[in-house]
Amino acid sequence: MQVIFIYAALSSNTILIFIHKRVRMIYNMCKGGDSVARRNWTREETILAMDLYTRVPFSKIGKNNQEIINLASIINRTPDAVAYKMSNLAHYDPELQARNVSGLSHTSKLDKIIYDEFANNIGELSFIAQNILADMQHTSVETLLPELKLDDIPIGIDKEQQTKIRIGQYFFRMSVLMSYGNACCITGLKNKELLIASHIKPWSVSDIKTERTNPSNGLCLNAMHDKAFDRGLITIDKNYRIVNSRYIKDAVMDEKTREWFAFYNGKEIILPDKFLPGREFIEYHNDVIFKGV
Repeated sequence: MQVIFIYAALSSNTILIFIHKRVRMIYNMCKGGDSVARRNWTREETILAMDLYTRVPFSKIGKNNQEIINLASIINRTPDAVAYKMSNLAHYDPELQARNVSGLSHTSKLDKIIYDEFANNIGELSFIAQNILADMQHTSVETLLPELKLDDIPIGIDKEQQTKIRIGQYFFRMSVLMSYGNACCITGLKNKELLIASHIKPWSVSDIKTERTNPSNGLCLNAMHDKAFDRGLITIDKNYRIVNSRYIKDAVMDEKTREWFAFYNGKEIILPDKFLPGREFIEYHNDVIFKGV
């Protein structure tokens, strides 16, 4: 029997999670028995686990998560094995380390290689992962992601580059909304149709590899606060508190709307499960975009 201890400190509460794992039982549950259970993870499979890790809250990594079940089916592994691999990857997450959250420590060299390769290039990770999934399922990326309308990219435009951009933007939104529990980080609004994955440092001036699709460069905001944030009428400070500019205070609006904006001024945003807003992105917004108090 293998016993694993995971210590987690989230907010002000310290949680001790005591997990009993009966490795032999898990292996026997794997499809194909022990021989399948001992099959080494490939680079492609680890990339898929890393890609899914960026879109699943750390607290939701488990064998009963439907996305984990789906991936397990595609790569012919058990949901336990996929969840275990994602927890291995979490071991290298500096944000979790800063919160004193420990992933599993029995990682492989490949886990670290994949994490280091893609942790700061989520857009490339998403693009490669979708191509791997398409190959494994004998289909195309266009078929996997019909909502992106990749077949409609005009002739004469670099299709691969445009495909990367669309996939990157698509999964940036998914990762940001997931991190905030599909709720506006200011108001708590949970209607996806009214939520936007807002860039803290604007997409147009962000580094293509390390910033444009980096979920730490995103906030989940309702449409009104998104527009105000984008125009520099509000910002967040280094302590994740909302700051209204004088232009919001002086704008012509009815009293209820004025009270609505004023109510959140100075309050801390609802922090995400992972991908905390990057300090460098916040500083950029404060210094370049925000119109001042």
